[in-house]
Amino acid sequence: MPDFVTPPSLPVTWRPRRGRLVAYGFAAAAVIGALIFAIALPEPFGLADKIAMVGLGCVFAGVLHLLGRCRVEADDAGITLINALRSHRYTWPEVIDVTLIDGEPWAKIDFADGSTVGAMGIQGSEKDRARRQVAELTALIHERGEAGEPPSP
Repeated sequence: MPDFVTPPSLPVTWRPRRGRLVAYGFAAAAVIGALIFAIALPEPFGLADKIAMVGLGCVFAGVLHLLGRCRVEADDAGITLINALRSHRYTWPEVIDVTLIDGEPWAKIDFADGSTVGAMGIQGSEKDRARRQVAELTALIHERGEAGEPPSP
């Protein structure tokens, strides 16, 4: 991959492909399986038990949705990190860098205040795709987030 990548046009959203397929595939299987199991429950089980079974499948699907919704969004104002349980909004001047170390589950974004937040929307398991996404986000950070050199006197 070249050292310099042209920043993508905004707005742009980066999200994992495989992680979403797995999460939503298992969520669908959980709900369908719970429905089939509820229908097949023998006579001693009542309507409340069947509803509870379907409800349990829906709760499981809801947890999987939290994993499937992860993404990183960039627009003119800054970036939004939507992770499993929390969403974070940052302006471009707050963002310093994005890194993805081999073997890490997802990218990490560094901020001007010294904090680091994981970006679950860029998953390390997707190798080349993740490296391209990190390169694009890095190009945007350099284009929009860094102040230019002060003019010489």
